[in-house]
Amino acid sequence: MGRIRVLSDNVANKIAAGEVVERPASVVKELLENSLDAAATRIRIEIEGGGRKLIAITDNGCGMGQDDAMLAFERHATSKIHDADDLLNIDTLGFRGEALPSIASVSRLTLETRQFADAVGTRIEIAGGKLFKVEETGVPPGTAITVRDLFFNVPARKKFLKAESTELSHIASLVTHYALAHPDKHFELHSATHNMLIASPVQTHAERLYQIFGRDTLDQLIPLAAEADLERVGIPKPPPWRRTEDYESPAPGKARLRGFVSKPELQKLNRNSIFVFVNQRLVRDRLVQHALADAYRNIIPPTVFPVVLLFLEMPSAEVDANVHPAKIEVRFRQQTFVHDFVRDSVRAALMKARPVPQFTREISAQPTAAAALSPGAGLPRNLEEPHEVAGFILTAPAPPPRTAALAFDGAEFLDGSGITAMPHVATIAAANFEHRTIEQTIRCGQIPEDALGSIESEDGVAPQLASLRPLGQVRDSFILAVNHEGLWIIDQHVAHERVLFERVLKQRASESVPVQKMLMPIVVQLTPGQQAVFAEISDELRHNGFEVELFGSRTIVVKAVPAGVETCDIESMLGELLVEFERERQAMNLDAVRQRIAASIACHAAIKVNMPLEQNKMEWLLHELAKTECPMSCPHGRPVVLRYSVKDIQRAFKRI
Repeated sequence: MGRIRVLSDNVANKIAAGEVVERPASVVKELLENSLDAAATRIRIEIEGGGRKLIAITDNGCGMGQDDAMLAFERHATSKIHDADDLLNIDTLGFRGEALPSIASVSRLTLETRQFADAVGTRIEIAGGKLFKVEETGVPPGTAITVRDLFFNVPARKKFLKAESTELSHIASLVTHYALAHPDKHFELHSATHNMLIASPVQTHAERLYQIFGRDTLDQLIPLAAEADLERVGIPKPPPWRRTEDYESPAPGKARLRGFVSKPELQKLNRNSIFVFVNQRLVRDRLVQHALADAYRNIIPPTVFPVVLLFLEMPSAEVDANVHPAKIEVRFRQQTFVHDFVRDSVRAALMKARPVPQFTREISAQPTAAAALSPGAGLPRNLEEPHEVAGFILTAPAPPPRTAALAFDGAEFLDGSGITAMPHVATIAAANFEHRTIEQTIRCGQIPEDALGSIESEDGVAPQLASLRPLGQVRDSFILAVNHEGLWIIDQHVAHERVLFERVLKQRASESVPVQKMLMPIVVQLTPGQQAVFAEISDELRHNGFEVELFGSRTIVVKAVPAGVETCDIESMLGELLVEFERERQAMNLDAVRQRIAASIACHAAIKVNMPLEQNKMEWLLHELAKTECPMSCPHGRPVVLRYSVKDIQRAFKRI
């Protein structure tokens, strides 16, 4: 007798359940997506025991007849696709036909459903994959699925579940973000003791975000809207999108990106607060994650992550959703286009907003804003408290009036037209060298009197910084300044670093980097790994003002460096660059190399802390900082300025 045998349906369903049903939130995700595919406009979810005891989802969707209800529990039975060609053009959230049989094989499941045209509905009971009852019943139109005793017949899987509060927080996060993705639908989430989320339909994503999280969260996020023409990057125009009641597709041949990204001062220690929807499907995608990291490069430190809520909409023929059993990953046909589109759109929104970091007291005083988008937020001790549970608002405030939303988002975001995707921000026009002499002589105090000019009237100047008047220094390291908005503190080193960083990039783009020759060449020893890295970046070093040659097997000699870099810093600067690139060789690209070199030059050439500055030097530095594209953070992501607003001062003195 042969050793290979065909597995029974019961075993096969349990194997599929191991791939699809990871935890109670996985069950909620599959059933919630089925409700959305059924064109439901009202979805109610009830949870007990963190989803172990009970998961009940009721919707007012199209429902099913008895024959379809029976077939729905067969493996690979689905109404979403008909042949293999449909896999290349999936425009529904579910399509694999594995969710219901997998869930039914590891729980006690009851299905009640009725189509609008039917006089009676159908009730089906299944336990551990075995059918127990099929009968007619009187139920309202739509579908109600009740899942009890999850993993009752798979105790090993049940042991891997976390505490009830943890599982509940995962469910709350999932439901909340699907509610954000579908602002035109009504969502309810109830636990055994209280209502966790009630979100009535609104018109825009901004209104939904306000409705669930409130104004404080909105104030820390930057709205984003961009659209790109796929034909311009060589993608043929797809057939017209099918339009359904619950989803308005972008125009044929277009890609659209909408959502919100956090200001630089709102930082998280992991990626749990990054949520990306591709054609309204919640996914984890490394390509988009990398694009977001590129967008925030030189704005936040590389060890922290932003809060992001993005909705990417593309023709379904350009997205392959059939790459993961739980449908949490996708593959893009034009990966380079998607990466650059997301990166440039997010970067353009950050550059346009120029957010000002506030004192951390304001951020920490609003825990919902910092933790609301994190699925790991814990439950409060007092479950009766009507404010928030697992970081989510329990009693949602009324949506703002239409005029209020317009005031926050701007007409471009609300009407869907948005902005056109911009070219990469690192491709900068030819440099302007009007203040190069000033920059080179700032330490010597030889600033020309006519170089300061009129700050307020110059184009391209950030108005908030342009009106600053320096008062003095704190420990010769931080500049104190004031304007009509309040008190500002500027880190002089990182402020000068930001100015130099953008100037080096401009000089590099125009091939006019000022160079200073060395009186005595410097010899630097390399490790084998650093030698390989040097061979890759030597050409870029030359374009940035370094004259470096190989001198022996693992030795280089430095004959010239960019102007402004001290001789004593050359060896350490090259060593740091080579070590960093050696550590990140797999992710190294020309743009990253260019920005990393520019950041290193700026860091070593910038004025240092504990350095006294005269009044005209401080004024010049603030003037130059105001002209930069991103004046609020240094190339390494540290904040440049902190603002203590007039309202904060009034609040501190108990005037408000």
